Amino acid sequence: MSDEDKSNPPANAPAGERIAKVLARRGVASRRMAEVMIAEGRVAVNGKVIASPALNVTERDQITVDDQPLAEAQPTRLWLYHKPVGLVTTEKDEKGRPTVFAALPAELGRVMSIGRLDINSEGLLLLTNDGAVKRKLELPSTGWLRKYRVRVMGMPGEERLAPLRRGMTVEGERFQPMEVTFDRQQGANAWLTIGLREGKNREVRRALEAVGLSVNRLIRISYGPFRLGDLPPGQVEEVRRKVMRDQLGLGKDEAAAPEKPPRGAPQRSGAKPARPAGAKPAPKPFAKPAAKPAAKPGRRGAASTAAKLKGPAKPNPARPPGRSIDERRRGGRPAPPPGGKPTGGKPSGGKPRGGKPPRRPRGPTDKG
Repeated sequence: MSDEDKSNPPANAPAGERIAKVLARRGVASRRMAEVMIAEGRVAVNGKVIASPALNVTERDQITVDDQPLAEAQPTRLWLYHKPVGLVTTEKDEKGRPTVFAALPAELGRVMSIGRLDINSEGLLLLTNDGAVKRKLELPSTGWLRKYRVRVMGMPGEERLAPLRRGMTVEGERFQPMEVTFDRQQGANAWLTIGLREGKNREVRRALEAVGLSVNRLIRISYGPFRLGDLPPGQVEEVRRKVMRDQLGLGKDEAAAPEKPPRGAPQRSGAKPARPAGAKPAPKPFAKPAAKPAAKPGRRGAASTAAKLKGPAKPNPARPPGRSIDERRRGGRPAPPPGGKPTGGKPSGGKPRGGKPPRRPRGPTDKG
């Protein structure tokens, strides 16, 4: 069926969605596991146990799994998990080995892994509560690059790594070309960085063994845009909803994970509350400039500074008008003529200066 036929179903197509897809969206299991659960008789619709996944259901149908009502659909969420060595990526292990899901925090609820890492591998493992997202990210058509840091025994040369870059067939299974980078030689071991866009079972190990390289450590460091970073082994970190919407193409209603600051960001106490969207910042209050202090007496420019601050001087009634400071110093005597000395004579209304009569200026007939 072409993409056009899928987008335009026939008019007589039954309403609703396939039961396996609904179970996957509700986080019960992946589509494949949901089909297995249906075949085992664990799923009932409207009180009747179904044996085939070829059934469409709607919101009006009552669905039970293991005699329990199907939980309401939850917002899509995504987590980064640093899987340590020694855990298997499965819910139940027939050999009784510890599993990833048993080691996860209980508050995560029921989650599914996107892809797998074998028991001897470590690194980034994506977890989600939405089976549709799990299926979307596992498909090779998504085209996301998955990178691994790999430690191998020996000294690999370019000739040995060339088949990995060209693509190869191992035990009848075709492996697509890989991105291979030689990082460094560390004694008898070498570190490589390998990137691939498929997720076949033990693909990296099998491909390296085919060219004569034995893997003794394998760490997945990224899955598409999501990176392991410095997340400690065994720790879980939820992806912010904005990042998930941008990278997965989900709507706002589908991705509603709580918004958190990035891990490691400092938590400031007493931070200012966030301003509502569209609100303008409040104007800052106007502060009057501080008045300059008056100049101290005795300092240079004190009189002029005081005059500037106090404004024009007021008339003093005790001071006679029209008398300057020089006239007051002379005691009422007239000012000397220009270029000459003051004339003698007793000033009116007072004694001569110093108690002696002024000297009479000499004339032309005076001797001496």
